[in-house]
Amino acid sequence: MKASKLSKGLLLGLALLLATSAFASNKGSLAVTDNCVVAGKQLTKGDYKVSWEGNGPDVQLSIMKGKDVVATVPAHMTELNSNAQSDSAILSSNTDGSKTLSEIRFAGKKYALAIGTPQAAMTDSSK
Repeated sequence: MKASKLSKGLLLGLALLLATSAFASNKGSLAVTDNCVVAGKQLTKGDYKVSWEGNGPDVQLSIMKGKDVVATVPAHMTELNSNAQSDSAILSSNTDGSKTLSEIRFAGKKYALAIGTPQAAMTDSSK
């Protein structure tokens, strides 16, 4: 009886630990060095936090300034050839001179989040 309760407790603890670590890995930092647009929202220069729901490849990305959600946009997890050396925001230049956030990379990770629809992400990552 004691062994059964102990194993149930360990199993519950392990499940909680795995759920917590999976949740923690769906967060990151974003430093925007130029004003840009994402999902029709203006991001000004500064530091942001990002979090996403889903385990990929298609996820829902939220960009936050402090505790306020600035933008929510679909994103696509893409594999990088090597680990990113630093957190970075990849911006695309538009014909009117404005910039759009197209990808987010995370230091030490071998994946990136391409912003937008899966089709756009596949097109962007093949460039």
